[in-house]
Amino acid sequence: MPSRIAGTGRYLPAQVLTNAELSRRVNTSDAWIRERTGIGQRHIAGPGEQTSDLALAAAREALAAASVTAAEIDLIVVATTSPDMVFPSTACIVQDKLGAHGGPAFDVQAVCSGFVYALAVADRMVADGLARNALVVGAEIYSRILDWNDRGTCVLFGDGAGAVVLVPSAKPGILSSHLHADGRYRNILCVPGQVQSGAVTGTPYVQMDGPGVFKFAVRVLAESALEALAANGMTAADVDWLIPHQANVRIMDATARRLGLAHERVVSTVDLHANTSAASIPLALDVAVRDGRIQPGQHVLLLGVGGGFTWGSVLLRW
Repeated sequence: MPSRIAGTGRYLPAQVLTNAELSRRVNTSDAWIRERTGIGQRHIAGPGEQTSDLALAAAREALAAASVTAAEIDLIVVATTSPDMVFPSTACIVQDKLGAHGGPAFDVQAVCSGFVYALAVADRMVADGLARNALVVGAEIYSRILDWNDRGTCVLFGDGAGAVVLVPSAKPGILSSHLHADGRYRNILCVPGQVQSGAVTGTPYVQMDGPGVFKFAVRVLAESALEALAANGMTAADVDWLIPHQANVRIMDATARRLGLAHERVVSTVDLHANTSAASIPLALDVAVRDGRIQPGQHVLLLGVGGGFTWGSVLLRW
């Protein structure tokens, strides 16, 4: 049976770091950051918070919205690049904290495309009868893998989590998903550090070729959107809401222009939480659902792109 999203949720840590505050740490300014990224602030996890804690809070909101209990969840997929630990998976830790034991739980690592990847996998598992009620979470603590002296990266990222609950549905809510990767571009956005023999080797901070990422992202986001529309016999005019990865307002605007979509049909929350990697799409989705923009019967197109390079799309009928 096809699946649909029955509930959404989000969580942002209490600590807010504004552009003005950041400009006292690094050579930048509020105007410089806003002009180039559209970001106004980002949330920073507290010293005692782990990625699983952020995921848990978002998951509980999504479960409440879906009227599904933790005991009814038989699949948990967490998209994250910043897990609590090397292993076990953050999904297993979330499962334990929820008290939802027994079903499969695993992480998906596709960086900023992670939520799109995780949603596609969970949808197919529900459709194939391998699970009934699935919890899909995107959660990140990027503040701990940033060089706070590097203006090119530290202004861009923040911490947060978003979640959805998938349930079986007679009418499909997820119409199609389309996933891609090309490892030839792995070096333009990466964290090349490793743990070897108890020590960190390499660089444990985000490294990014900004212009390279921008060009690649705009191209593949538009291509992935058109792929999803073609697969469903639709055009951009049929899309009610576009929710791209919340990386940079210029990337989102350029993608919308390529598709011929008005700015007003793009859900943008990057100004409030910066780039939260795998959490950015479900965060934006939850905002648009709860403020009433997304209505039953509307078509919502999710687009993700991230290090790997990975990219993909999921087309929803709400």
